[in-house]
Amino acid sequence: MKKFLAMLLALAMVFALAACGGSSAPAAEAPAAEEPAAEEPAADKLPLNVIISQYGNNTQAWWDGVFVPGFETAHPDIDLTVEIVSWNDLYTVVSNRITNENVPDILNIDTFADYVADDLLMPAEEYTSAELKAKIIPSFWNANELDGTVWALPILASVRSLFYNVDILEAAGVEVPTTWDEVKTACAAIQAYDPDITPWSLDVSSDEGQAAFGYYTWNNGGGFVDDNGDWALNSAANVEALNFIKEMVDAGYCFADPMNATRYPQQDAFNAGSLAMMIGPCNMISASSEVNYGVAPMPTNGGNSPVAFGVCDRLMAFKNDSAPDQAARTAAISAFFDYFYDQEVYSEYMVYEGFLPVTSDASAYLPEHADQFNKCEANGGTPGENDYFATWCGMLADCDFYPASRAEWIDVKQGVIDAEQQVLEGADAQAVLDELQSAIAG
Repeated sequence: MKKFLAMLLALAMVFALAACGGSSAPAAEAPAAEEPAAEEPAADKLPLNVIISQYGNNTQAWWDGVFVPGFETAHPDIDLTVEIVSWNDLYTVVSNRITNENVPDILNIDTFADYVADDLLMPAEEYTSAELKAKIIPSFWNANELDGTVWALPILASVRSLFYNVDILEAAGVEVPTTWDEVKTACAAIQAYDPDITPWSLDVSSDEGQAAFGYYTWNNGGGFVDDNGDWALNSAANVEALNFIKEMVDAGYCFADPMNATRYPQQDAFNAGSLAMMIGPCNMISASSEVNYGVAPMPTNGGNSPVAFGVCDRLMAFKNDSAPDQAARTAAISAFFDYFYDQEVYSEYMVYEGFLPVTSDASAYLPEHADQFNKCEANGGTPGENDYFATWCGMLADCDFYPASRAEWIDVKQGVIDAEQQVLEGADAQAVLDELQSAIAG
């Protein structure tokens, strides 16, 4: 088979998009970064200041060399300044800007709930054109909603799904599993075929145990919240999911000590051919890996449809009550977004940085035209791969997301990790989740 390429919410929030190639986990103690000296805008031009997160060593090159010149040609009345800030410094830089009342017009970061609580953001409907809103994939638009209002736009995406080693499954005589029962059958066959191969990956560590909770509960008809958006942590489906996790561990199908074994060494094991199946991020496969692998939807239970796990960072616009012309400022912000999400401009950035698009037109365009754009040097400098986007863009519409905009999320995140670990140590899943639900929802 052909290979397919591939916090604040408390400073503990890991982007998620570390899953898709960027270094998005903030440092525990980020150094205070100096604010750059403000440049005088050109005469008769409206200044627009943007902070973009650094997704790779070449992020600055694309924005300075491609986006800014193109945007200013299209909008000569706007003086655009784009500052690229490392994820290690981003939260400190933004905090200092807020303290000094020098917020950017537009910010690219992962969370927004604290800014909403402090009344710092403009609602997205104020600057999002009807044309742009229509092409943002609905699940990604809705992922930025808090108390009935959308406060940010998704900038890019990562998707996680099931990776499998084609050769191992064939040698063990099993098909790619689509249900939990089939997962267990396949794992047993792989274990019998070669006991040195780990059949299944599981990370319920403090690093990403919340992701495992999502993988299994969503695909069993459960999840963090119910259809009304209320916390439903102790649902019957969630209890069943935690018991399934324990069953997999007790059977010896997973790496030893999943409470401490993070996904990163497990990804390395998959790339080396010693792990048969793993739920992982879209660019999990290293450039040097020779594993013959495939990608498939998440296995499910109880007849539920597969739910992919989506992660997205965000673009948001700050209020600026001192702006002399609010209408002109809002129009400039809107112009920035319309230009950025232009099909070809946006598609080029996705290929360049190695991310997935959050718009329907780019999602349809890239599977056939990714090879018209080049990756940044860190990603090989080669043309984009149509097959990669064909594989992953097809999963975007079926993604579900962490309820990260909720004020309780940081406690829920740690709570579900604790619950999983307690169950692995022998605690009753229903009792553990009942206690968590009571602590979160009362």
